[in-house]
Amino acid sequence: MQMVLHDYFEALEGGGRLSSILARDLDCAIGYGFAKPEHPFLSELQQQYNLQAYSNIPLWRQFQLARAFTHKTAFLHNYQQVIYSGFYTPLAIAHHQRGQNILYCHTPPRFVYDQKAFYLQQVSAPLRPLLSLFIQYLQPRYEHAVQQMDVIIANSKNIQQRIKHYLNQESVVVHPPCEVQHYRWQSQGDYYLSTARLDPLKRVDKIVQAFKLLPHKKLIVASGGSELQKLKKLAQDAPNIQFTGWLSDSQLQDLIANAIATIYLPHNEDFGMSPVESMAAGKPVIGVAEGGLLETIIPQQTGLLLTPDFSIDELVQAVQQLDQSTALAMRQTCEHTAQQFSTSRFIQQMRAILDSL
Repeated sequence: MQMVLHDYFEALEGGGRLSSILARDLDCAIGYGFAKPEHPFLSELQQQYNLQAYSNIPLWRQFQLARAFTHKTAFLHNYQQVIYSGFYTPLAIAHHQRGQNILYCHTPPRFVYDQKAFYLQQVSAPLRPLLSLFIQYLQPRYEHAVQQMDVIIANSKNIQQRIKHYLNQESVVVHPPCEVQHYRWQSQGDYYLSTARLDPLKRVDKIVQAFKLLPHKKLIVASGGSELQKLKKLAQDAPNIQFTGWLSDSQLQDLIANAIATIYLPHNEDFGMSPVESMAAGKPVIGVAEGGLLETIIPQQTGLLLTPDFSIDELVQAVQQLDQSTALAMRQTCEHTAQQFSTSRFIQQMRAILDSL
């Protein structure tokens, strides 16, 4: 019997989608810290364990999750194999000392390791000492749990390198699944599309700045996040830029299906599912040559890659270069490349690892 554990289900984020696909296609039970009511990723799953560790208070939420997985997961002894997804679920390993433990690592917690200084700067000054204390609490417990795993699976070569650098652990790479059958080329509209969450590390502000210099090119920003109001203000004098807020999966799939191309420029992204979804719909991607995007976007064939320290002018030139005819010429290669990240291939690779333990 198998169990998948994931931190929580709130937004439509990649780790939750992957965990729900695992539970569905491997016929596993699933456990999580909390879930938004009627979350779509959980609708098809039968056996669920909800630890009800929800809080809307910053930092207290994270501490509650860590404590819940540490103390409320005795049910794990009923399962032979446990797959851990997220930052806090590995702390549950104390309740599963008989059987196999598998960590699917999206990334070591970035607020603990490579982006610690950034996250400390993002919180208000009174909360910084509390965040530092929480990092001191979580880091040794997380590292101790990781050391006990029977196998660590990295979601990309990029994360494999982070795991080795920060945790000194070996891992195998299995790329996350894209449900490619849900993405189709429908037409070529008159707009470019950004689907990245609106937070500083995604650099959507640079996309907005570029399209302010391209008044005859249309941009749709189809997401939400902490920078939504800031970006709306930045674009207030640019009628060619539209914000939709968060959309359903079907609404987002329609927007991708009819775009010219998508633009995705995160700072050192772990893997990045958005480019694969775009390519599955035959739409090329303007990306950045760092992180997981180096493993998905083929320059000049499925999109364009900017330098990691790209300027606004470079982005403007890339948008002008990836016009409608150029984008259409990349359609077939995009669709073919996306098949390498299909759900069936992901499940096949995961089954092989689980069966070998």
